[in-house]
Parts: sequence; C-alpha cells; structure tokens
Amino acid sequence: MPSILFVILAYQLGRILSVYPLLAGLRWLDRPIPLRWQHVLFLGNIKGSLSMALALSIPLTMPGRDNIIALVFGAVLFSLVGQGLSLPWLVKRLKISRVSDVMQEVGQLQIQLIGSKAAQDELDSLLKSGVLPKAVYEELWASYQARVAQSERVLRDRYNQHRAGHLEGDRSGLDAIRRRLLLAEKVAVSDALRKRIVPEDQVQPYIKDLNEKLLTLEDD
Repeated sequence: MPSILFVILAYQLGRILSVYPLLAGLRWLDRPIPLRWQHVLFLGNIKGSLSMALALSIPLTMPGRDNIIALVFGAVLFSLVGQGLSLPWLVKRLKISRVSDVMQEVGQLQIQLIGSKAAQDELDSLLKSGVLPKAVYEELWASYQARVAQSERVLRDRYNQHRAGHLEGDRSGLDAIRRRLLLAEKVAVSDALRKRIVPEDQVQPYIKDLNEKLLTLEDD
C-alpha cells in the first residue's frame, strides 16, 4: 500500500512539472493557455489499458514482476476512479463547459443565418440556370431575406451589448468570431507578402498588431 501511494504521488508530481511550468513558458511563444484549462490537463492524466498492458507484458521470469503489476494496477485504479470521477466535477466547477442562454441564442441565430444565406445562394443558382421562374425566385428569396434581416438585427444588438460591457461572461462566442476575422486578415496579408504585392517593412508591423489583438481575445 505505501508503495502504491508513492507511485501515485510520483506520477502526479511529474504531471505537475510537465503541465504548469511548460505551459507557463508557452506565453512567450504563442497564445497562453488559461489556468483553468491547465487544471483540466493536470487532472485529466488518467492511466488505463496501455499501462496495464505494458505491465502484463513483462516476462514471467523477471524478478519483481508481481510487485510491478500491483503498483501499476493500484495507480490505474486510483486514476480511473479518483481522477475519472472528479474530472466532470472540476469541469463544471471551473465553468468550462457552461453555455449561457445568450450564447445559445447567438448560436441558433448564426445557424439560421448560415442556412438562409446558403438557400439564397442556391436560389440564385437555380434562377441563373433557368430552372426557377423569376416570380417564384423573388418570393422565396424575400422569405429567406426576412429571416436573414431578423438574425442580423438580433446579432448586431447582442454585439453592441457586448461592446458596452453588459455581457462580460459571454465573450467567448464573439471573440471566436473576432479571432477568425483576425486570422483571415493575417493569412491574406501574409499571402500578399509572399507574392511580393506589398512591402515587407509595412507588413511586419501590421502582423504584429494582429498578433497583439489575438492575444487579448478570450480563449474558447
């Protein structure tokens, strides 16, 4: 029993040293990982079938084989039961998987907007190909446009509330959109530089500014 506890403490200490210090240094190279996600990475160090398979594969003639298997099985049992059962509690406690009512509404509006835009594109294609009469096209296109206008209006209101600071806890969804836009800018400018369309001395400050904006965004 003391040996099993020592093994558990040893691999937990190794996990601490491999997660927190290394990820703390990541902020100097890339976007920092939030501390609450680091906690999940630490507790998510769950041992299982691979560890047991390796222990059982030890030759029968090797001295201490039974002790090694007992140590591995004890550590795996603690990992699966202790850490496995507490991990959902930790995720809930840290509110990582929490989705607010506002963000659920925003997600539904985005889906509706994407679907309506796609339907309008298909209507344009059918009209150009001569499959759809113009009168039918205009009626259907207008019905989808009403859905688009409503979705865009509500999304704009939510974004304005976000900018005013009324949705402090609901930044992640809007920040995800902003991140995609900033990354799209970065890719486009980098591609223009590669094609020698723009001068490098002007592109580098622009990309640096984009990187700084990306670092200010909340992680998903």
